[in-house]
Amino acid sequence: MSGETNLNALIKSMSAVLIDGLYVFVTLPADQPPLNIAARMMFQEAEGTTYIILKSEAEARDLSFEFPCRMITLNIHSSLEAVGFMARIATALAKHDMGVNPVSGFFHDHLFVPDGREQDALAVLAEMSQG
Repeated sequence: MSGETNLNALIKSMSAVLIDGLYVFVTLPADQPPLNIAARMMFQEAEGTTYIILKSEAEARDLSFEFPCRMITLNIHSSLEAVGFMARIATALAKHDMGVNPVSGFFHDHLFVPDGREQDALAVLAEMSQG
């Protein structure tokens, strides 16, 4: 198992980085071939395939989309088995009336927060890491 599992260490050691770009969520029918696109995330569900892509790419391909959002990467190598990390973050953001769509990669966790609320989210994350 790689990555940090201790919740307190994860919270205190994380640093949040705002990634350039405005992202959106797109879904296509399950029977449609995959898009030839550089997606930040692609996930297949029974109802269709979800893509997180740049808004400009969705518009260029005339794709319907939802949830214009900004991506924040948490620069701490969290274990895929870490317990409570995303729950603690989602709870803190919810206290500020902010939803979040978290995505966990092998090395880092990424937060997709509503466009226009990214600075609020960064402030909450900074406050969390300072204890």
